[in-house]
Amino acid sequence: MRYIPLMLVFLGVPIGAFIGVTHAFAGGLLFGCALLASTIGIYDLLQNKRSVLKNYPLIARLRFVFERIRPEIRQYFLESDHDEVPYSREQRALIYRRAKNIEGLRPFGTLKSVQQVGHEWINHSMAPSHIENGDFRTTIGATTCKHPYESSILNISGMSFGALSSTAIESLNRGAKEGKFAHTTGEGSISRFHEIHGGDLIWQIGSGYFGCRNEHGQFSEEKFATVAAKPQVRMIEIKLSQGAKPGHGGILPGSKVTPEIAEARGIPVGVECVSPSTHSAFSTPLELMDFISKLRTLSDGKPVGIKLCVGHPWEFFAIGKAMMETGIWPDFITIDGSEGGTGAAPVEFADHIGAPLREGLMLVHNTLIGLGLRDKVKIIASGKLVSAFDIARVLSLGADACNMARGFMFAIGCIQAQTCHTGKCPTGVTSQDPRRSKALDVNDKYKRVAQFHANTIEALKHTTEACGLTHPEQFTAHHLMIRINSREVRSAASQYEWLGENDIIDSNTEHPAFIKFWDMARTDSFSAMQPSNVVPLKRAANG
Repeated sequence: MRYIPLMLVFLGVPIGAFIGVTHAFAGGLLFGCALLASTIGIYDLLQNKRSVLKNYPLIARLRFVFERIRPEIRQYFLESDHDEVPYSREQRALIYRRAKNIEGLRPFGTLKSVQQVGHEWINHSMAPSHIENGDFRTTIGATTCKHPYESSILNISGMSFGALSSTAIESLNRGAKEGKFAHTTGEGSISRFHEIHGGDLIWQIGSGYFGCRNEHGQFSEEKFATVAAKPQVRMIEIKLSQGAKPGHGGILPGSKVTPEIAEARGIPVGVECVSPSTHSAFSTPLELMDFISKLRTLSDGKPVGIKLCVGHPWEFFAIGKAMMETGIWPDFITIDGSEGGTGAAPVEFADHIGAPLREGLMLVHNTLIGLGLRDKVKIIASGKLVSAFDIARVLSLGADACNMARGFMFAIGCIQAQTCHTGKCPTGVTSQDPRRSKALDVNDKYKRVAQFHANTIEALKHTTEACGLTHPEQFTAHHLMIRINSREVRSAASQYEWLGENDIIDSNTEHPAFIKFWDMARTDSFSAMQPSNVVPLKRAANG
């Protein structure tokens, strides 16, 4: 269907020539127009810069026409009230400019209303700093691992091969290699396309144990050790849940299990594959700590962490208690906000289940501070982050680094068509149809991945300098300002409750979440302890 317009103009060439025999003007006009359109269509098919043009020759040019006419008309055609999209035109334009190395200056000031309730900004300094080296990094696993990882402060979030096309995976990994940052595999494990270019990998392990499972779908120590030994694997991430659909498993229909996907996941070709909603290798917080320790040993001392969207507070508190009881803790915790994206999620899950990134991040940060573990465990924030300000904001609220998914998808050509789950992605980013995915040229798109990362980090460097700091890790809640109403502004430090070092251990907190839920947490189960068995956490002496 997408080639019908091109075939029609091809057909117009001989028809115009035939008509021209008796009606020279009409036939000549048709012949000329059809020949010009055919030439443009052939060019669209042969070029490798724009995958949407390669997949939709001629007709996709209407999109670029709309992009070049007045903003009001472009808004009407591309983003009407009936076309709801998760990322605004301004956000997408920012990503595209940075991916394409286009100057990102804006005439006439901000598009935002600074008087709007909830508007946020970071206070600058009258004595800006100068940073020589903007390659901001954080060390993960410094105290527990034989092979700690010097991670970039910005990496690619988990997106599986299968959810993304082979050419998309190649572009992301080659871009990560070029830019010296990490590429998280997603729970679909490591495919041959992750390995071609040798970019650093964070191997994500979900409940299906893809890449390290036996014939019954259970975790296999032998297979895990074999894959984890690869030099390209720099860290291991145990996925407990994801922001877009926490607590929800998944089914990959047999028709989508291609030989390449089956090879990566360790499953039979053409057979339906189920990702359970829970793990079978552990079922309690204590068992989770033992599993973390086991993976660290089997990987010969590589950093091991967990990824989750925060739900019931007492469940994460139970993990915290298990850390203290066992003396084992993850090297990093990735907090995925409920606003994070995915190729397909039930509407109720996408909109209303799971804690947003801010609330989840602050709960985890406060817990680790209160337990005296914050300097041992790195926190990575993920969930609808796009700009350098987004990075600075979550660092102010307690994160050490960030993962982005959609920003890097936009960098390789995603136009937010929202057809990820249909296999008919117009740019080939999420399609397993080789006729569509081959339109995504790896040799061109990997450069955009590296450029988006480099330009975003450069913008973060300028933001950090403007605040008088020497490293983004110095951002605190005092830097982040929030408009409460038309007459009141507060810093995040005063707007939210914050624990002090060892406050939980010393039973010295007035934070309402800890007062209400801490004593319900138990290390032998993720279920809450019954109220009759709860010994209340003491408030501070002045409480």
